[in-house]
Amino acid sequence: MNERKTDKKFEQLIKKVDSKSRLLRVWELKGGVSAQVTGLEILLGNGQKQKLVVRQYGNADIQENSNVAFDEFALLEILKSADIPVPAPYCFDQSSEIFSSYIVIEFIDGCTECCSSKLTNVTFQLAAVLAKAHRLDCSKLNVSFLAKQEERVAKKLSNRPVVLDESLDEGVIRTALTAVWPLSERNKKTIVHGDFWPGNVLWKGEEIAAVIDWEDAALGEPLADLSNARLEILWAFGQEAMNDFTDQYQSLMPEIDYSHLPYWDLVAALRPASQLSLWGLEKAQKQMMRDRHKYFVTEALGKLPRQI
Repeated sequence: MNERKTDKKFEQLIKKVDSKSRLLRVWELKGGVSAQVTGLEILLGNGQKQKLVVRQYGNADIQENSNVAFDEFALLEILKSADIPVPAPYCFDQSSEIFSSYIVIEFIDGCTECCSSKLTNVTFQLAAVLAKAHRLDCSKLNVSFLAKQEERVAKKLSNRPVVLDESLDEGVIRTALTAVWPLSERNKKTIVHGDFWPGNVLWKGEEIAAVIDWEDAALGEPLADLSNARLEILWAFGQEAMNDFTDQYQSLMPEIDYSHLPYWDLVAALRPASQLSLWGLEKAQKQMMRDRHKYFVTEALGKLPRQI
């Protein structure tokens, strides 16, 4: 599709936000993997300028959940009303009238790199915002539209690939998890982000501005988010930062039972199997991530409880 035709579609789209708005600028935003992300600047009917973000979902997301646009819109409304730092949602459409499926959200002025010179401040803020989301009482919220986290894991375990990624211990991980799945429920189900890592957090100076990309959110075990973040922080900042983050989260959430954390660590470690080599990483970075992944898996296996 050429640029002018695309702009015409965006001109049509912004009328859903403000019927009197006019499109001023369109630019591609980096970071979109499962979705195409575009920045828009518009002139509102009242004469004010506003920046928006349009997330167009990819075929994989739509096939997995045909209501992905509605679900993310509804979830962002819930999170925003609970004072969780997320972009405000403006509108969504999954009718294919303009694009196949998309959501329009607030443009957050921030970046994925924190300017703080103290890594403990970074890990504390990450722990604090995750804990705040996990403390939401789902019994008082209409979150029935969210997928079930445990069912996602069960599906992944049942879909065993013909060729396992033994460079990331996929066989060992799958054996350990299959033997105990589903795990007994020890914590209240909560909203889990599904892909909580530093790349999905926007900073403004030394403060978190927003947690973004909630399309993988689910209802389930808070340890799922904790473990995914632990591995990502290990990759990004090292063992000490991962341990600091874990301690900070645990101090903020003392009511949680952490006995199943090693299993959720293994669930997190299974995610990059057969994917790491496709991420276009430089050789040295890829090797570093494999080495730290090996450490993460070895630690988790060594801490598995004897009985479930």
